[in-house]
This record gives sequence, C-alpha cells and structure tokens, in this order.
Amino acid sequence: MTGRILTIAQQKGGSGKTTLAAHLAVAAALRGLSVALLDCDPQGSLGQWFEARERRLGEDAAGIAFRTASGWGARREARGLARDHDVVVIDTPPKSDLECRPAIETASLVVVPVQPSPVDLWATQATLDSAAKAGVPALMVINRAQPRTTLTARMREAIAALGPVAATEIASRVAFAASMEAGASVLEAGRSAGADEMAALAAEVLTAAGA
Repeated sequence: MTGRILTIAQQKGGSGKTTLAAHLAVAAALRGLSVALLDCDPQGSLGQWFEARERRLGEDAAGIAFRTASGWGARREARGLARDHDVVVIDTPPKSDLECRPAIETASLVVVPVQPSPVDLWATQATLDSAAKAGVPALMVINRAQPRTTLTARMREAIAALGPVAATEIASRVAFAASMEAGASVLEAGRSAGADEMAALAAEVLTAAGA
C-alpha cells in the first residue's frame, strides 16, 4: 500500500503550518510509522528545524527522512516518498495557490490550520476551495487557540460552518516554539498538555487520512 500524504496548507501566513507539520511527523514516527517530511516553503523553516534535529540526534534524525521541492516538483517528490514511507507530511508556502496546488492535488488529506481570528477565517475558504477542486478531503485544525475566550468560542462556530474540523484543538503554548528551536517536539519532552493535544490530533489526522 502506498503511504498516505498529509499536506499542511493555509494561504494566510503565521498560521502555524510548520510547527504542525513537524509535530505530526514526530507523532507518526512515535507510533511506529515510517515518516518523510517534504518542505515546499521557500522560507525553509522546516528545513532549519530538521537540521537542528540532525545536530541533536545525528543524521538518522530519529528515523524521519527529509526532502525539499517546489511547484510541480512537489507532486513527483511526494509520490516517490510515499512509495517508501507510511506517511509523508508536506509543508507548503502561504499565499500562492499556484505553488500549493501540486501538493494539494497529491494529498490523501489536506490539513488546514486556522487560528481563531476573523482574518484567519477569511483566508481559509480559498484553501478549502483548492482542496475541493482537487477532490481531496480537508480537515481544519483550530491552532494557537486561547481556549477560554469569547472570541475563540465565536470563531469556533464560524470555522465549523466552513467544513470538517478536528475535535482536538491546539492551544497557544510557548512550549511549541521552544521545542521547534531545539529541533524537537513537545511529544519528546515527557507528558504535558501540549503533548497530549498533539498526540490526540495526530491520531485524528492519521485516521482521517487512512494511515
């Protein structure tokens, strides 16, 4: 069976795509799956995280493979990686529908991080439309949430009106940024609220993708 491809996409920058991509990859690896990361964002933040991980863990980087690609090359690279890995996680650039399209078209599931704010909500529909046009299922993830605020509650309802939303929400936590700086993830630092959130989300996402 060919591996499942998770494309993390959101046209608005600053949605937490790279952090989510890295954490989902680690979560899948911790579940015993073979995992590859594909960085299609010219900014290269995921590559910087992976290099920090290699410095900490060695070239094996805890069993996660890493590649880069851009534009149409993402489709070819992702499909090649999926032949040799159970899960391929793709980090895409913001804003450019043209750059993201190949990564969306080849996905088993498009994961769309959405911060609970009106601006993020407005930007989300374009990504959902791209997934629908490609005939690929999409799952929105409420990310960087402040759980007990009126705005989050209001935005939660508005986001759900757009389509499927993961039951697990990811809260705004300093631990996520700190772990990324170290080439790590909150999942590897012992039991914590952030680790529990990411583990639960990964289980949802992998099930939705058929992994």
